[in-house]
Amino acid sequence: MRLGRVLVFAGLSVTILALTVAAQDRNPHGMPIVGYADRMTVQPGETIRFMVSSLASQYRAEIVRLIHSDPNPNGPGIKEEPVESTVSGPYPGQFQPLPNGSYVTVPDDPRLRPSTSFTIQAWIYATTPDKGQQGIVTKWSAADGAGYGLGLDESGQLALWMSDGAGQLAAVNSGAPLAQSYPRSDPPGYNLTTLPPRATTWYFVAASFDADAGKITLYQEPASWWPGDASRKIVEHATDVRSVHHTEAPLLIAAGWNRWTAEDPTPGGFFNGKIDSPRLFDRALSADEIAALRQGSAPVRPTAAWNFAADMSSRRIADGSSNGVHGTTVNMPTRAVTGHNWSGDEVDFKRAPEQYAAIHFHDDDMDDAKWDVAFEYTVPEGLRSGVYAARLRAGDAEDSVPFFVRPKKGTHNAAIALLIPTFSYLAYANSFDPTTPELRGQYDHHSDGSGVAYSSVLRPKLDIRPNVPSNNPWEFIADMHLVDWLEAKEFAYDVITDHALHAEGRELLDPYRVVVTGTHPEYYSLQMLDAVDEYLQAGGRIMYMGGNGFYWITSLDPGYPHTTELRRSGGTQYWEAQPGEYYHSTTGEMGGLWRNRGRAPQRLVGVGFTAQGFDVNSPYRRLPDSFDPRAAFIFEGIGPEEMIGNFPSLVLSFGAAGSELDRADHFLGTPSHALLLATSAGRHSDEYQHVVEEVQTSNQGPWDEMVRADMVYFEYPNNGAVWTSASIAWSGSLSYDNYDNNVSRITENVLRRFASEW
Repeated sequence: MRLGRVLVFAGLSVTILALTVAAQDRNPHGMPIVGYADRMTVQPGETIRFMVSSLASQYRAEIVRLIHSDPNPNGPGIKEEPVESTVSGPYPGQFQPLPNGSYVTVPDDPRLRPSTSFTIQAWIYATTPDKGQQGIVTKWSAADGAGYGLGLDESGQLALWMSDGAGQLAAVNSGAPLAQSYPRSDPPGYNLTTLPPRATTWYFVAASFDADAGKITLYQEPASWWPGDASRKIVEHATDVRSVHHTEAPLLIAAGWNRWTAEDPTPGGFFNGKIDSPRLFDRALSADEIAALRQGSAPVRPTAAWNFAADMSSRRIADGSSNGVHGTTVNMPTRAVTGHNWSGDEVDFKRAPEQYAAIHFHDDDMDDAKWDVAFEYTVPEGLRSGVYAARLRAGDAEDSVPFFVRPKKGTHNAAIALLIPTFSYLAYANSFDPTTPELRGQYDHHSDGSGVAYSSVLRPKLDIRPNVPSNNPWEFIADMHLVDWLEAKEFAYDVITDHALHAEGRELLDPYRVVVTGTHPEYYSLQMLDAVDEYLQAGGRIMYMGGNGFYWITSLDPGYPHTTELRRSGGTQYWEAQPGEYYHSTTGEMGGLWRNRGRAPQRLVGVGFTAQGFDVNSPYRRLPDSFDPRAAFIFEGIGPEEMIGNFPSLVLSFGAAGSELDRADHFLGTPSHALLLATSAGRHSDEYQHVVEEVQTSNQGPWDEMVRADMVYFEYPNNGAVWTSASIAWSGSLSYDNYDNNVSRITENVLRRFASEW
């Protein structure tokens, strides 16, 4: 809905800054009940909090242990166990909206309330200037008709809003009839019809209110001047307003207030695009001062000069003036992005921060849903490590919020650890679902077309759920195939997670003889990669149970560890970071592929991403290395000509080698002593394509020798070792024929050997 009033001013009908509220009367994806937790990993004695939005007036909750979460009728089916807890019972339901949209908030301060004249200035790079009203720098309450604000109006024109509180309202835009137009240097015959700012173009914009002269001046000047550019203009308006009636609302950058009270602040009108170097002055700057400001020579005594280049890895917004009116970002807009003066000489923001004094805001950013806590669960001492969920039911509607119980820090309960790829879960969370634009994942684009760089625990994650039907189960449900197999084979194991590994490093892994990965551990931080490497060098053993692992550089925000970041570049990807924006804002490290930082997955586990396809999988055939005495334990009970995984699967219906595949490559780091045990080479359909980062020029048809999954085994020092399946689909074959098949047998052979004293 839209709020506000209309004022006829200077012959133009202008809507007073009535910033758009995204009316939300439904839960994400239309679900009657949905929830999330404040963490994904928890240990005995810790408390996990659950947030719930329910359209029903009442719902019930319980805790369950998850064993198999794939509803495919060709598999074992759903397996769960109820857990006795004080959580079980009814709860009052309430609808809780999602607060999308990023912006900066600056607390109210008397110095942000100019009594008469003022000037607002910024550089802007609007990505959707025609989407409706958008705030740039505002301290305006539409409901009260109080304050001031610079933004884009409904037509995309630069506009200023202000009020004197005595019935005099000014709403002027840069497309209104001109009192004067500057400069007049265009040759005769050029069309001087004014235009809104163009999308994806840097503009210097400013609004000056001269109370003594009764004049408002708007400046809209592109960074690059072209003859006859109709979007370049300086416009003057006369006004009867002589003072500003103020609101106690905080000042916002990249948004405005639809309604503001201390109890119910409601921002809206979110700006899509970049804002650079916003400033506020308590006087009307002269034309010469404005011109100097555009050239980078700031006039003295600004009321506020927010420096987006400072504290770039934080959520703090520093005011460079002497007044110290600092701000805070909300909903994690993208930082470490190029500004209006980026020359291209440096691509690392740390080396030229003055060229990165911009923030990219989005109307669909969301870092924290900020829902009220519905209930809490303190994990009891003695609860076994495993995969659990809070089950929510309202009538026939149901949702489950998974979480992972690890052993208490410094303890372990088994020789085997199952490493759940929670970083990868966050990367895929809410991706590929156009019906849920209010929740976007790191495979999605924002509404303005830019890639989603951040993901957060503190919001619903709709695809990290049990009982979701799919012919190609991914991440969480695919990993539950492995959990079910461990249970069926009666292995004792602990569950640990990426988040715990990032925080604790090798210390988390050292108690275990073997660490079993999930099916798709694609997203890895430097801390995690180092921990796995150090663990292997010290004699640890890894069973890499998937494909396309250890691929994307991922960071965890040190100050806000519910947020992960990535910058896609140089890989097989759904979007690419803009030029100059390859470095992570939260840690300062270069993003992209680990192989481009000299740490290809082959160096760690012998294989790395080589191809993907999603029609049907293929089996493996044994290679000569599989008959090496070093590998005898792996193939115990397997015939010399036996095809491996040549039977139905829960992933893409058939075959153990599929979905995403990894290959050995000595050039990329596969150790020379590694055994190439089996391969699926030459057996995949044309649907399977070689990864983009290795295609140096166009080619016709499939690149057969590169489209394959390579099963590999090799030893590390101190009795360490690695075995790889090299396929996401591998675990989907484990349960076939009541777990009595050659995929299951090979996996069991390796796990029993790796978990032994050896």
